[in-house]
Amino acid sequence: MSFQVTVQPSGHTFSVARDQTILGAGIDAGLSLPYGCRNGACGACKGRVLAGTVEHTDYQAHALSDKELNDGLALFCCATAQSDLVIECREAGLATGIAPRTLPCRVEKKTQLAPDVISIHLKLPANERLQFLPGQYVEFLLKDGARRAFSLANAPFDDQMLEFHLRLIPGGKFTEYVFNEMSEKAILRFEGPFGTFTLREDSDKPIIFVAGGTGFAPIKGIIEHALHHHATREMVLYWGALAKPDLYLPELPAQWAALHPNFHFIPVLSAPAALDAWTGRVGLVHQAVLADHPDLSDYQVYCCGAPAMVEAAHADFTGSGLPENEFFSDAFTFAPKK
Repeated sequence: MSFQVTVQPSGHTFSVARDQTILGAGIDAGLSLPYGCRNGACGACKGRVLAGTVEHTDYQAHALSDKELNDGLALFCCATAQSDLVIECREAGLATGIAPRTLPCRVEKKTQLAPDVISIHLKLPANERLQFLPGQYVEFLLKDGARRAFSLANAPFDDQMLEFHLRLIPGGKFTEYVFNEMSEKAILRFEGPFGTFTLREDSDKPIIFVAGGTGFAPIKGIIEHALHHHATREMVLYWGALAKPDLYLPELPAQWAALHPNFHFIPVLSAPAALDAWTGRVGLVHQAVLADHPDLSDYQVYCCGAPAMVEAAHADFTGSGLPENEFFSDAFTFAPKK
């Protein structure tokens, strides 16, 4: 049995099976519904149910509060239809036509970037290329059927290898394997690309990028794409980290700034160590943005990092004039514990 879903304000419609999530059905129908983690943790897919009823599978409480649920909001990544629906959500406006694929890959290189950050470069089979948009992610397929999502750190023009930045999560099944066991030449499988955290090239507004930790990875791909295509928009990257070693590739955005007058780089440390001899900005990264840009009404913001940082940035930036539809985010979440 299936139901019809109508999306407002676009008027787009699609069918959803009873056992299918609303987000999954919308993606299958070719719509660009917003989403991030797809496991009920980040809240990026949140929208309103205007008519009809839905049921939710498990999700994390911070992604959808009881008040929001009572007010008619839903997480479409883990909501199933119980009737025909009318929903309200902001579509990404990206008619990519890029269908996710499942592909094997080989580990070509592992590089330690910081004590708890490693980069991996993956090679596809000789006759394959992955088509993707800068900022999208893939899901690695584990042998037990679990999935782990990581953002692509390279831009599409540079697709000889696929680049990822992984932070070691204590007890994390996949990251501990990558750090401690995985050898170069190991074979992995993934499905992708996924995600709507990618550059809106139909705007000429200046862009503020806000990265926390390895949230730099997808933003790196977006910036490299924009600079490769000679974008003239003013762009500034605020990259926040705990201490100096956590800014694991500071020379790269510094190089972009040296070569491109329309790009600027502002690193921000929240707790620099004495040995860092840090003379730059200190504090929370989103507050550094507000200190420099008290009125954000004429900007676009692309924000990626831990959920708490993304949520604080969203609340404070929209409170400082940023239009709701000019805030684009990707919140990095851990896989839910079973």
